[in-house]
Order: sequence, then structure tokens, then C-alpha cells
Amino acid sequence: MPSSNDNRSSGILSGPIDGKARLAVAFPQIAAEAGLVVLHRASSFRGAVVRIEHDGGLVLRSTSTGLERVFRMTPGAFARDGETVSLVRPRAAARAPERTASGSTAVRSTARVARTGRILVEGVHDAELVEKVWGDDLRVEGVVVERLDGIDVLDDVLRELRPGPDARIGVLVDHLVPGSKESRLVAQVRSPHVLVTGTPYVDVWQAIRPKAAGIEAWPAIPRGQDWKHGICAFFGVAEPGALWKQLLGRVSSYADLEPTLVGAVESLIDFVTAPDEIAP
Repeated sequence: MPSSNDNRSSGILSGPIDGKARLAVAFPQIAAEAGLVVLHRASSFRGAVVRIEHDGGLVLRSTSTGLERVFRMTPGAFARDGETVSLVRPRAAARAPERTASGSTAVRSTARVARTGRILVEGVHDAELVEKVWGDDLRVEGVVVERLDGIDVLDDVLRELRPGPDARIGVLVDHLVPGSKESRLVAQVRSPHVLVTGTPYVDVWQAIRPKAAGIEAWPAIPRGQDWKHGICAFFGVAEPGALWKQLLGRVSSYADLEPTLVGAVESLIDFVTAPDEIAP
């Protein structure tokens, strides 16, 4: 007489009636993409895929009543266009590479040891804007940004830094237009290891696109009036420092800046980080 264990192993509780042959049946697999309309065979519920729950439950919304029900995604539990299928989770879409504020592909690495070469900017606002947009790139490349606190000291700073093939210096200058004080001062730079770029704007504030700044256009400030205080009056903000914080907060990437500034900064980064053998 068979034991109870034998009965359990050979009876209907042991598996499908068709035995191993039934277990071998494989149904076509279809990704359960949102909007896919299927029929749950056991309940005859027809609906469109809404989502897959964390526990694996498949939410279908009835195509006729809008009622939502949850089903298990067991093999062969569904039919599509009259064919029995198995629904599976969709493959995760490939993630687009992350971008820095400058538009470069983000690099997951520790900051490089600072180079001897560096980029000089006129003041604190220039430095803060460059840091916000290009800071990630500069850290990867090991490029330090330093403030001149006035273009008048450029010649003295360059003599102290002693630029050379392995210590290139980039200089970013505001209001670099013919006949300006800035253009006369930078014209005295004679080193092949120094690159000066700049913008035509009176101040780096103007390098923020008007739309990003929340205005239609930057106002013209009468000659003889302090430019920043004139801009503050236009915005209705008393202190330049407070207004600058507002403006800087509106910049999220290079797209919020004028192309002239973007090109000037990126030229300096390329120059400072170029291999020694192609030094100009």
C-alpha cells in the first residue's frame, strides 16, 4: 500500500495534470508597456496596462468601464490578439549620460591635483559665475580660478606667476572692446603662454541672457552713473550684492549665458589644459 508521501508525490497536488510535458510549455513574452491592451484569461477582464506595482502586481484599466484591477504576471495568464502570452517587466531604458552645467558629459572621479596654470578673472562675481557653470569641469581638469580684483594689477600678477609651457595662464576680461582701458592693458601682454579672452559687456552681469534674468533687455545706464547701482535701480533692488545673488540663482547652465562668454571661458579652459607639446 502506498504511503501518504507516495500519494502526494503522484497525485494531482504534485503538479500539472500533463506532468513534465506541461511544465515545458513556453509562452511568447511581451513587455508590459503602459497602454498595452491584453485579456486576463482566467477572469476575461480586458484592459490596458497602467503600471507594474513594486510587488510585481500588474494594474489593468478596463477598456469599457475604466475600472482598475491588479493581476499577477504568471506565465500564460494573459492573451493578446487571441494568442496566449506571458507579460514581463519592460527593460529599463538606457540612461542618457549626465551633463554638467557647461554641457559636458559628467565624469565620476575625484578632483585632479591643481595644475600650475590657472584662469584669472576680474572679480568675485566673474569667479562665482564661472564656478557655477564650469566648476565640475575645472575640478576634473585641476584648473584653479583666481580673482584679480581689478584688471589694473594684471601685469604684476603675471610677473609673479611666471607663465610658461607647463604653467599657462588664461585671463577673462570684461569690456574688452577697442579703445577701452581693458583693451589697452591686455595689449601689453606679450607672453605666448598667456591667453586673454573677454566679452564686450561692461560687467559680467550682462553676460546673463535677459530672458534668464527675467527682463526683455539689459537697460542702458547713462555715462557717469555707476553701472551696477543703475542696474539695481532698474530692478528695484537696493544692494548690488543682493541683486547679484538673485541673478546668479537664475543661472542653471551655459544656456542661460550669452555665447560670447561661453566661448571665451571654454577657450581659456582648452588653452590651460592643452598638452605641453602643442603650446602656442
